[in-house]
Amino acid sequence: MLLPQAIWVKRTALRLPDAQPPWQGVVQAPDGSLEQPLRLLLLGESTVAGVGVEHQEQALAGQLAIQLSQQLGRAVQWQASGRNGAVAADCIEDLLPPVVEQQWDLALIVLGVNDTTHLTSRPRWRRNLQEIIQQLGRCSGQVMLTEVPPLGHFRALPQPLRGWFGLRAGLMNRDLQRVANDSGARYLSLDMPFEPIYLARDGYHPSAAGYQQWAAGIVRQLSSSGF
Repeated sequence: MLLPQAIWVKRTALRLPDAQPPWQGVVQAPDGSLEQPLRLLLLGESTVAGVGVEHQEQALAGQLAIQLSQQLGRAVQWQASGRNGAVAADCIEDLLPPVVEQQWDLALIVLGVNDTTHLTSRPRWRRNLQEIIQQLGRCSGQVMLTEVPPLGHFRALPQPLRGWFGLRAGLMNRDLQRVANDSGARYLSLDMPFEPIYLARDGYHPSAAGYQQWAAGIVRQLSSSGF
């Protein structure tokens, strides 16, 4: 039953575009200053590409930059390096090389949905995460990983496929936490409700309100640790 459902979802799912460029920018400090900005990188899958909203300012990268600027009282220079459908191996091959040539204060890895649904083996998933963290660690002051989204809450997926992917996403997230702990990276829970208002039209990606809540949860976790 799972295979026919997976094929049906792939054929019938609503395909939303990436957020429009620019995928980088600078958010000024609350006092209008642009001096000594915090350098923020987001790397990963469709949520980094801003799928579900029209502009990157509404997506996770833009919202995180805006809210960090307000929280820290300083400018934030941000960049989104994402691809719709990307798995961790795609990040290593295509997305990492350009960004590791730059310096970042914070680098946030956003992965897991596609590795879950593409059935990436858990050992390979862990190895790929370790490689990404290692490479980003050479050019970033702090590497962070956000929780693998709980696919069991994705209303666009029918049951029992949704439940099975939800269980697998939980295992992939357990691996992500383990890798983060072993490598010294920071694990961040996904503090976002999955009610309809927080989801885009496809029932799969966050809406503007969802991205705003997700970013707020990240900022709260960073603030509670004294960042």
